[in-house]
Amino acid sequence: MKSWIFLAIAIVSEVIGTSALKASDGFSRLWPSVLVVLGYAVAFYCLSLTLRTIPVGVAYAVWSGLGVVLITLVAWLFLDQKLDLPALVGMALIVAGVLVMNLFSRSVAH
Repeated sequence: MKSWIFLAIAIVSEVIGTSALKASDGFSRLWPSVLVVLGYAVAFYCLSLTLRTIPVGVAYAVWSGLGVVLITLVAWLFLDQKLDLPALVGMALIVAGVLVMNLFSRSVAH
């Protein structure tokens, strides 16, 4: 269970870092740039802790899949990114894939 908490922290940290990346304006603005570096540092550290018990393929699939969905939602809510029907369907398929993997695969450590 602890590994899944570390994975959730890794995902949220990566989303924070990625969100700040746009605000950093090519690393020309100090505080958003600091947030990028800290966000990614925390993300990779927590991901490394996750890999102690969750297989790397599973952890990375969950991390990248949910990260894509969350960063897209952040961009939609705060950065005025438009989402059309294919984008929404694609995100639903990503979430479905993560759920299938976690609910039915024997590759996932519980």
